[in-house]
Amino acid sequence: MHDHPDVQDCAEELRAALAAHGITLPSLGVDLPTFAGRYRTPPLIALGNCNLATARALVAALRKGVA
Repeated sequence: MHDHPDVQDCAEELRAALAAHGITLPSLGVDLPTFAGRYRTPPLIALGNCNLATARALVAALRKGVA
């Protein structure tokens, strides 16, 4: 098992940053198979699925961030 306590913190920071833009990804969280796996790669953060409106909100927030 990985010793990456910051991965959960990062997922929560991402959730909060998205919420600041009015975006919610209900499936966002630590990808448990990669977290509990025996691989040398760090655990992944799963963004999950989203509907079209959420995807468009993500695009708008990302575009605003680079402008």
